[in-house]
Amino acid sequence: MSFEIIGAGFGRTGTLSLKGALEILGFGPCYHMVEVLANPDHMAHWGAAARGEAVDWPEVLKNYNSGVDWPISTYYKELSEVFPEAKVVLSVREPHGWFKSLHNTIFAPENQARLLSPDTPQDMRDMMNKILVETFDGKNDVEDHAIAVFNKHIKDVKAAIDPARLLVYEVGSGWEPLCTFLGVPVPDTPYPSVNSTKDFKKGAHLPNR
Repeated sequence: MSFEIIGAGFGRTGTLSLKGALEILGFGPCYHMVEVLANPDHMAHWGAAARGEAVDWPEVLKNYNSGVDWPISTYYKELSEVFPEAKVVLSVREPHGWFKSLHNTIFAPENQARLLSPDTPQDMRDMMNKILVETFDGKNDVEDHAIAVFNKHIKDVKAAIDPARLLVYEVGSGWEPLCTFLGVPVPDTPYPSVNSTKDFKKGAHLPNR
C-alpha cells in the first residue's frame, strides 16, 4: 500500500466529506482525526510529532492510501518529502464561515477545556495543543487573527508544493475538479456531505467503536 494523497487543508474545510470522497474513488483507507480517535496506539506518534521528535511516517500511515484533516495537515510539508510521489489536496472555504464552524465545534470552549485538561493523556494533550494553541499563536478565539493564520497557511502550501502536484479544492466544488486532478472517472454517486456543525455536536464524526 502506498500513501498517494496528502490533505493539507485545516479542519472544518470539508475534510470528513473529502475522506469519504477519496475512499469512494479508491484512495482509501483515508486517515483523518477520526482514525486517531479510533486507534489509541497512534497517539504516541502524534504526541511525538507535536514535541518535535522524530516520527516514522511510513509506519504510522502504512495501512492508509491517503490522509486529510488535522493532524495530517499540520505536517503536510514533511509528508510531501517522505512521500514524494503523493499528490496534495488543499481544501479551502470562505474564511469567516470556516471560523464560525470551527468555534461551534472543535474550538468550542468546552471542547478545548476537555482536550487540553491535565487529565487528558499527555500525547493527546500535546497533539491538541499543537493544533488548538500553537498553530494560532494562542489566539484561536480572535477571528481576525485566526483567519490571518488560515490564509497564511493556504499561501504557505501554495509556495511549498509544486503546482503540478497541488489541487486547491474549494468546499462544495463536487467531483469534477477532484477527479480531474486524480485522473479518475467521476462516480455515479453524489459527493459526500457529512459532519456539519449539527452532526459534529451529535458526535456523528466519531467512529463506531
